Amino acid sequence: MKPDTSKKALPERGESSPPASVARYAEALPTAHAAICRVLQQEIQRSLLKATSKLWHAMPVWFVGENPVVGYKATAKHVNVLFWNGQSFGDSTLRPVGKFKAAQIQFSEVGEMNLKSLRGWLRKCGTEIWDYHCHFKAHRASRSKQKTS
Repeated sequence: MKPDTSKKALPERGESSPPASVARYAEALPTAHAAICRVLQQEIQRSLLKATSKLWHAMPVWFVGENPVVGYKATAKHVNVLFWNGQSFGDSTLRPVGKFKAAQIQFSEVGEMNLKSLRGWLRKCGTEIWDYHCHFKAHRASRSKQKTS
């Protein structure tokens, strides 16, 4: 299935509108990267109906509750798609990132995107949620306690 890279004025059935800052993220990017970001935004909006989105650390990120679950960031060569719980997916296509549970995949052009895999990862990231918010809240409390001791 070929991704739809056209700009859409209104969300499709079941989609909620992202904040304007998320919707505008792709506008300043090179054409190939902008096309990837439009497909990602469309697929994420369709898959994560209860998620909210915002620009977080200069990248569009979708949250379930207070936990980030997926986001993407354009770099000079690629668009990196980050799943905060991606290491739990059991898919070697996703590369582990950092010291927690995150994993990512990179795309340089829309033709590299496997929508079946992407939709599967999006389903998982919306249901197999790592409690990032609670983990770091406890971590900050522990550090604060150590400083006062």
